[in-house]
Order: sequence, then structure tokens, then C-alpha cells
Amino acid sequence: MIKKSDIVKNGIIKNNPTFRLVLGTCPTLAVTTSVMNGISMGLATTFVLICSNIIISLLRNIIPDKVRIPAYILLIATFVIVVEMVLRAFLPDIYDALGLFISLIVVNCIILGRAESFASANTVLDSALDAVGIGAGFTFALMLMGFVRELLGAGSIFSWSIPVLSDCAMTIFILPAGGFFAYGFLMVIFNQLVKKAEERKKQKAEKGAER
Repeated sequence: MIKKSDIVKNGIIKNNPTFRLVLGTCPTLAVTTSVMNGISMGLATTFVLICSNIIISLLRNIIPDKVRIPAYILLIATFVIVVEMVLRAFLPDIYDALGLFISLIVVNCIILGRAESFASANTVLDSALDAVGIGAGFTFALMLMGFVRELLGAGSIFSWSIPVLSDCAMTIFILPAGGFFAYGFLMVIFNQLVKKAEERKKQKAEKGAER
């Protein structure tokens, strides 16, 4: 039986939705022109993911199999509306920056995928932990993407201009083409680091077995 801590850790590293499962690429490329946008989208998605996973897990034995996907989407849409209303009322700048992509959280394949593959078959606690891990992994990926693109494309971090970098900023990084480049580059680095970590863990386990 998988440990509770491993459920969260797998969502961040082994099953990272952006760099390992290659899900949610639309918001990843669209909103990561700055660190703040990336963090905001990641947290909004995490909130919806946690709430929907918990409710779907609670109702997994009640929702008829034939209508489970429409039911999941309806539940997800409810929480997306909550996020949209809160951002519009209290954080209008973030709401304007994220724009249409807040509403598109409804069809984010990360959320629907976890609902179908995990929440519908596991306990409430495990489903909540899975959502926390996947949400944290997604937020980390968006924040990292935003950091690289804002730093290289605008010469700033959190909209604070860095004198030396701002003078030689490469605008392409805040354009779609630069987004694809940064995404591919970070994906390669992330997967290589995970691969090496897994190899070291395997070698350590083999040495322990030999003893």
C-alpha cells in the first residue's frame, strides 16, 4: 500500500502533470509570461482540484457510471465559478491577467484526469492528498516557467526590473515561440534530474540488498 507522503511526492515529482505527464500545456504556455501569473493560475487550479477530488471521492459510489464524466465536469465547473467570482471581487488585476484561462480550468485535463483515474477509485483522504501533490507540482512548473520567461523576456522578477537584464531582455521569451522553447528546455532538465535520482535510489537499494 502506498504511503500517504508518497502520494503527495509522486504528484510533485514522479507524476508532475506538466513535465512528466505533459498535461495542461495550454495554460502552461499561455499564462506563464510572469512568475505571478504562473503562481496565480497554479493556486487557482489547485483549489479546484482539491475540492473536486474530495467531492467526487465522496460521491464515487452514488454517481451513475454512464453519466460520471458530465457529473465530474459539473462539479468542477461549480468550483471554477467560485474561484472566478473571488478573483473578480478581491483580485481584479490577477483576474484580468489570467482572463479566459480561469474559465478554461473547467476543461483542464489534469483535473478531469485525476477525477477519473484517482478520486473515483480512492478514499477521500487519499484523493485530497493526490490533489495537493498534483496541484503543487503544477504550481511549481508554472512558477518555474514564469520565472524563466519573465527573467529572460522582460529582465524582471515579480515585475521588479533588474537593471542589467532589462537592457538586454529577449522579448521572444514572453511570446508563444519562447514559451515552447522554455517549456521544452525545462522539461528535459526536470526529467534528467528525476531519472538520475531514480537511478541513485535503485543503486542504493541494490547495495542494501547485497548486504
